[in-house]
Amino acid sequence: MTGLRWGILATGGIAAAFASDLRTAGLDLVAVGSRSQASADAFAARFDIPRAHGSYEALAADPDVDIIYVATPHPMHHADARLALENGKHALVEKAFTVNRAEAEDLQRLAQENGLLVMEAMWTRYLPHMIRIRELIAEGALGEIRAVTADHTQLITADPAHRLNALELGGGALLDLGIYPISFIWDILGAPETVKAVARLGDTGADAEVATVMTHAGGAVSTSLSSSRAAGPNAASVIGTEARIDIDRVWYTPTSFRLVGPDGTVRESYSSEVDGRGMQYQALAAERLVSSGTLAGDVLPIAESAAIMGTLDEIRAQIGVRYPSEG
Repeated sequence: MTGLRWGILATGGIAAAFASDLRTAGLDLVAVGSRSQASADAFAARFDIPRAHGSYEALAADPDVDIIYVATPHPMHHADARLALENGKHALVEKAFTVNRAEAEDLQRLAQENGLLVMEAMWTRYLPHMIRIRELIAEGALGEIRAVTADHTQLITADPAHRLNALELGGGALLDLGIYPISFIWDILGAPETVKAVARLGDTGADAEVATVMTHAGGAVSTSLSSSRAAGPNAASVIGTEARIDIDRVWYTPTSFRLVGPDGTVRESYSSEVDGRGMQYQALAAERLVSSGTLAGDVLPIAESAAIMGTLDEIRAQIGVRYPSEG
């Protein structure tokens, strides 16, 4: 099957960004679902979507929808993705994929049982500059990789009512922001062998800053920093014995990087030219996977998404953050 018919579940800011990029790429966006008909109607009018559903259940039951993009807050991802899968729909689920590994593995099992694709919407992995970085690593341009470092730091708000500070909505820097560098580190170095994490918690108990130091196969090390209360460089580096890659601000969006030798010589410069925000690349990847029958994924296999949630579980255990939905 090619040319999947897309539905979008929820109508917030990230859903709007995704809808815009679907339109930019000329993909078939046919339906939207919201908890209110008025919200669905407004979203449909904004993006010229033929059908607007006043409930998530109605969207999931729509026979003309093949795949659903789940754009609700983290604690709702599991139930909303389950709704899609139980109705025979493929699912692209916003990151962080779920709130913990158990939920992720449940979705993995359900998708496998039903012959469906479930995929984490970690859009960064599918961007052109990230593809080129993986090519350089595979070619051996960096030699042996010894370290990866990345930050995702933004000045957002300390308002306790804001979603990012509300534990009941999966709030905190880790799941919203830290997922980016943690997933990037996994992409380059694989699973961590040891994890050390420290954090500063805000007044609501949600993590405002989180730093990690992890070790990986062969003794490689990684560091990450996430913050919702201060804006940092938002840069990343992959450091090898023969060269390093320095990714510019903002490293997890379409941007530029340089391959730099030990003497400082720039061996390659790369700059992305992308229409829109760049979220369409993950949608195109999902369509390719469904068309080829590669339902476990390749750039970010679903088993890896579940394992990354396990790393986030370990970080949260160390910093003392637990979400109400976990009981």
